[in-house]
Amino acid sequence: MKTCFYRRSYYACIICFPKPTQFGYYLGVFGVALVLIWLGTYKFTPTEAKLIEPLVVNHPAMSWLYNVISVQAVSNIIGLTEIIVAIGLLVGLKKPTVAYYSGIAASVIFLATLSFLVTTPNTWKVSDGVLIANFFLVKDILFLAISISVVERNKPSLTPAIA
Repeated sequence: MKTCFYRRSYYACIICFPKPTQFGYYLGVFGVALVLIWLGTYKFTPTEAKLIEPLVVNHPAMSWLYNVISVQAVSNIIGLTEIIVAIGLLVGLKKPTVAYYSGIAASVIFLATLSFLVTTPNTWKVSDGVLIANFFLVKDILFLAISISVVERNKPSLTPAIA
């Protein structure tokens, strides 16, 4: 047992060695799911479909979609994908396999969103001598970190379970 910093004894105390909890993990997963559901729902509106059009049209892996389907249909597909992944993350709190695959899907979503920082013109600008990016894209670094955490915590074991 470690020495308590406050009491200088060999008994662990709750101040120095609090019992680990899952609170931060659950809060992160709920936060990512909330944002995905919220923005996924908004993708079904004409306003959001128009707002994401410059991002999608300038992305080399996505721009072809507008040659096949409408701006609104592309936005709807993206929104539906976000909602399904959010539901998967929530279900994954009880089902590790669902969490694992939902974490991978969420990571792909946030990597794609972060790639807009490179593919979309005028995303970066200088303001008062400081280089800044479109901050609604930059926040996805944190969402990506949480998604990767979901994958790491729920990665299937390669060794078979012993019965």
